[in-house]
Amino acid sequence: MTRRPLSILVAGLLAAGMAVSFGACEGTVPQVSAPTSDGSPTPDLSEAQEETIRTDLLKTIEDCNSQKDPTGLEQAMTGPELQIRTSELLVAQKTGKLDAKTAIPTDISQTVIPTDSGWPRSVFTITETTEDQQSKRLLVFTQGDARENYKLWGLTRLFQGVSMPKFTVPQIGSAMGHEEDAGLVMTPKEAVARYADVLQNGDQSQYAGDFDGDYFREELAKLSATVQEGMERNKGTQSQTFSPVEGQMQIMRTADGGDLVVAQIDSVWTRTAGEGRESQPASDAEKALFDGKATSTMKATYVNVIALYVPSEKSGLKVTAVGAERQVVKVEAV
Repeated sequence: MTRRPLSILVAGLLAAGMAVSFGACEGTVPQVSAPTSDGSPTPDLSEAQEETIRTDLLKTIEDCNSQKDPTGLEQAMTGPELQIRTSELLVAQKTGKLDAKTAIPTDISQTVIPTDSGWPRSVFTITETTEDQQSKRLLVFTQGDARENYKLWGLTRLFQGVSMPKFTVPQIGSAMGHEEDAGLVMTPKEAVARYADVLQNGDQSQYAGDFDGDYFREELAKLSATVQEGMERNKGTQSQTFSPVEGQMQIMRTADGGDLVVAQIDSVWTRTAGEGRESQPASDAEKALFDGKATSTMKATYVNVIALYVPSEKSGLKVTAVGAERQVVKVEAV
């Protein structure tokens, strides 16, 4: 029987789904009526100010998109989103088109404004669906200190059918959370670390039972299993490692005593071709970022931004992933 080259097998398996797509019909975003105020802190940022900030930032980002040029992105982006969008634009320079997932709707369904008076601070904003009916985006804007402008720190696409936690109305504001928040089923830092372990080890992870199932994990598991079949036919191997990035986490308290946590988890996907073959980039995005001579082993680094709802310890609920974004940022032969 004739054996197909490993690079063709992997490319054929991944070309349509390497970035992991998300459904267009996402769950509802509940609005909460204002509770009685009894001298609680009030937000320093108004809804009108948030709209002005967001509009200006998205205009700068759209200008970079239209030119397919990451120059100037640092004026509007920071953190994992700067890494992701820079990669997306570099890919667009090679392929001639931007991925549809780069679209950021200008209309919003809800904004969550912090009451915290100090810095750094963050604003969570949930958009409407895109013009082509892609899912809503959860945007996280951050301000490092009083002298800095807000920037877009993170973006995730919300999963199909997901139920978002409730937040206090923006006129009253919500408190920001912290990595070691107590009173939850686990701290936000623990949740991110354990979720990374589940991404890496699947159902074999000791923490698999701590989380509800979610679309991102399911799609990654399917992709890994499909690639594994092709690898085994050609005596190749693959492995993925997932690592939370220290300090890259934004948290907002929810109205029910939980936390909505958005964090960066980097991953490295190593694929080794068997039987003396060369390992090739496995998608258009990987191909666009690869600049070198292929060897038997290829290593692709991805930035993953994950949104997790961590419920209160009294809720009886598990931690749930509600949104994610994933983008290859580096491809190298090793």
